[in-house]
Amino acid sequence: MIKLLADDIPLAPDGGFTGIGPLGEAADSDTAINRFSGIISSVIGIITVIAVIWFIFLLITGAVGIMSSGGDKAKVQAARSKITWGLVGLMVVVAGIFIIQLVGGLIGLDILNIGETIKSLVIIH
Repeated sequence: MIKLLADDIPLAPDGGFTGIGPLGEAADSDTAINRFSGIISSVIGIITVIAVIWFIFLLITGAVGIMSSGGDKAKVQAARSKITWGLVGLMVVVAGIFIIQLVGGLIGLDILNIGETIKSLVIIH
């Protein structure tokens, strides 16, 4: 008979895939909650870093716009507007984190520490 090359390639580990962890490794609910919490924390951190980088970019381009305006009031106003909106955006991101923390404190949930919040809401055996 003809032997296919694909017959020798294992498609699953011995015993098959089980559980919910990476590549089917068995994982308990604490591990899943910790991974989810880590992902949420990373996303919040990345968004904050991107906002700071964007503010710095707008600040630099606005400053260059002011220096290169040559006295043109419209160009100076456009550059000032760019700096102002960059600062407003940064303040919105930072204020958003504080507002989320405040709302969470008022309703009794630690929203920014989502892993502990989930553990306190769900009875895990």
